[in-house]
Amino acid sequence: MPFRLPDNVTTEGFPGRRYHAGCEVVDEIENLAVERAKAVFNAQYANVQPDAGTTANQIILFSLLNAGDIIQGMDLKAGGHLSHGATAAVSGKYFNAVGYGLNADGFIDYDEVAALAAEHRPKMIICGSSAYPRVIDFVRFRQIADEVGAYLLADISHIAGLVAGGAHPSPIDHAHFTTTSTYKQLLGPRGGLILMGRDHDSPTPDGKRTLAQMMQRGVFPFFQGTPNLSAIAAKAAAFTRLVTPEFRALAAGIVENARAIADELASHGYSVLTNGTDNHMVLFNVLEKGITGYVAEKALESCDIIVNKNALPNDPKPPTVASGLRLGSNSLTIRGMGAAHMQQCTALIHEVLSDVRANDDRSFELLPSVQTAVRAKVHGLCDEFPIPGYPEIT
Repeated sequence: MPFRLPDNVTTEGFPGRRYHAGCEVVDEIENLAVERAKAVFNAQYANVQPDAGTTANQIILFSLLNAGDIIQGMDLKAGGHLSHGATAAVSGKYFNAVGYGLNADGFIDYDEVAALAAEHRPKMIICGSSAYPRVIDFVRFRQIADEVGAYLLADISHIAGLVAGGAHPSPIDHAHFTTTSTYKQLLGPRGGLILMGRDHDSPTPDGKRTLAQMMQRGVFPFFQGTPNLSAIAAKAAAFTRLVTPEFRALAAGIVENARAIADELASHGYSVLTNGTDNHMVLFNVLEKGITGYVAEKALESCDIIVNKNALPNDPKPPTVASGLRLGSNSLTIRGMGAAHMQQCTALIHEVLSDVRANDDRSFELLPSVQTAVRAKVHGLCDEFPIPGYPEIT
C-alpha cells in the first residue's frame, strides 16, 4: 500500500471513527498530537482539530449556548478579544454579551466581575485577553462562575507558552474549557486547541453525554469539516518542544525580558499600564507624549521596529488610532536576547518616539537621518541575534 500524505486524504471525523478509508497514518498523527497536547498542559482531554483559537472559542459557545444567551467576557476596550463578546464579531451579535473591565490601577476588577455575574447570570464567563499584562486569577474566576452556575472558558492564546513553561498559573483544572491558538508562544502552526481538565467527564445540561463528548461533536460535524492534517502534524511536532528544560527557560526569560522593557520605559518617563507586567506584554501611553498609537506604530515601522498600537482603558481615541502601544518580548527572547538587550531595544524605541512629530492622529514627520541611524542599530542587533532554526524533531 503506498504511503498517503495527510493533505491527500479526506479525514472527516476522528481517529478510529473516520468517514473515509485510508486514514491509518493520519490517525496515528492525530492521536500523537492529542497525547502530546495533554502531556504539555496536564489535561484530560484535547482536541487538536480547531483551525484557530477563535474557532475553538466559537465551537464551545455555539455547542453549549443558544441565541440570546448571556456571556460575560473582558470588554474589548479593557484588553479583551473579539471572540469574547465584542459587538463587531459573531460572539457579540449572536449572544447577549456583558463586558467587565479594569480598576483604576489597570488590573482586572474581580469584584466587578462577580457583581455583573450576579446581576446578569451569564451561562458562560470568558477569562483571558489579548492585551492584559498581569497574572489572571483562574481560581477566582471559577469561584464566580460556580456562584452563578456558569461555565468558565479560559482563552490563553497569548500566554499559552508561559502556562506550558510554568511561568504563569494554569487554568486547566479551574476552567471547564481552555482554548489557545497554536502559533504565538507555542511556536507551532496556525491553528487552535481545545483542552479540558477535571471537568472533561461532567455531564452536559441534558445529561445525554459528557462535556468532552459534546466538544467532539462540536468540532465535527457541528462546526468544522475535514481537518487540516498537515497542521495537526505540525502541532504534534511543536508540542515536543514545550516539555523540554530549554522551553521552560525560554518562558522564564520571556517574563524577565518583558519586566526589563517595562522598567526601562518607566525610566524614560512613559506611563506603563499597571506599572509593570507578569507576562510577555507591556502596554504604555504615547498620547501623553503628543502622538497617537497609530503614529507611533507607523513611525517605528519606518525604522524596522514592529510594534502594535493598542487601546488603553478609557481611551479617548478609537481602536484604529489608539493612545497606546503594546510591546512583547517573545521574539526578542527567542532570538537569545537578555535583559541588557531589552534596554537597547527600548532605547531605540524611545529615540524614535522622541524625534517623531505628529501632524495629526495619522500622519507624522521623522528625520531621514533618524530613520537611517535607528535602522542600522536594529539590523545590527538582528545580525547579532538571528532567528534560530528549529531542531530536528519527530
